[in-house]
Amino acid sequence: MTKRKFLITVVGPTAIGKTALAIKLAQAYHTEIISSDSRQFFKEMEIGTAVPSKEELTAAMHHFIQHKSIIENYSVGDFEKEALSTLNTLFKKHDVIIMAGGSGLYVKAILEGLDDFPDVDEAIRIRLNEELNTNGMYSLQQQLKTLDPVYFENADIENPHRIIRALEICISTGKPFSSFLKQKSVKRNFIPIQIGLTADRQIIYDRINLRVDLMMQNGLLEEAQKLYSHKELNALQTVGYKELFNHFDGDWTLDFAVSEIKKNTRRFAKRQLTWFRKDQSIKWFDFKTQFTEIEAFCNTFINV
Repeated sequence: MTKRKFLITVVGPTAIGKTALAIKLAQAYHTEIISSDSRQFFKEMEIGTAVPSKEELTAAMHHFIQHKSIIENYSVGDFEKEALSTLNTLFKKHDVIIMAGGSGLYVKAILEGLDDFPDVDEAIRIRLNEELNTNGMYSLQQQLKTLDPVYFENADIENPHRIIRALEICISTGKPFSSFLKQKSVKRNFIPIQIGLTADRQIIYDRINLRVDLMMQNGLLEEAQKLYSHKELNALQTVGYKELFNHFDGDWTLDFAVSEIKKNTRRFAKRQLTWFRKDQSIKWFDFKTQFTEIEAFCNTFINV
């Protein structure tokens, strides 16, 4: 009989403590961690994506942290293929692997597989990108709200790549982008154990505000300045960078840019919670829950 394999997935809003919990779990099960944070993949974006510290990276073996450059095209489909391959390798020496990150689509790719979408006329994509450059995000957001209100409520509407991807499907097929989601189910060679960390909204917001202040103290402004010449790249259409790019453009004061980072990060956290709370298989814990309680929950699966 083949020994069962388990993937413990730690999700939740930004700044809630996913990395710390993942490390404790990795140490408890003598195993390794795969990151499902889609921005921590990029080696040039260390401070603004809250990459685990050197101490954290040495406390447990991490994969998919700063392994790509922002100039490389790296999609969720690429991540699915590479991460599944890495999992297959790791499961040869571990019965339990940990995955941690707040990028819902990337988590979904590993646990459920990606959805199939029809091909899109390149002209539609070009036109939408031109509209983005001419009229900004708001125009595209309103189009998506009209064409697919379901996806609009759950999407990262500050990410132009995601908005354009959804719109091009809506326009080319005449059907909502959301109608193509969850159409297939895949069988994985592991049993998922999903853990969600949460807190009262004000606590989450306070933790976010503090994290942004610490990022600024640790050199986020200088990091963004080095990346300014690449600001059109998809990887940099990210909260924490695009606001500072507006400051470098002369449109915003630094104080206003920082306040916008905090506001947009709070909005992002709200969307993360909306996404993950749709998944009934996630077991939620308050972020202050004792580790022994979370470990005991995992063991109800692993030690059966």
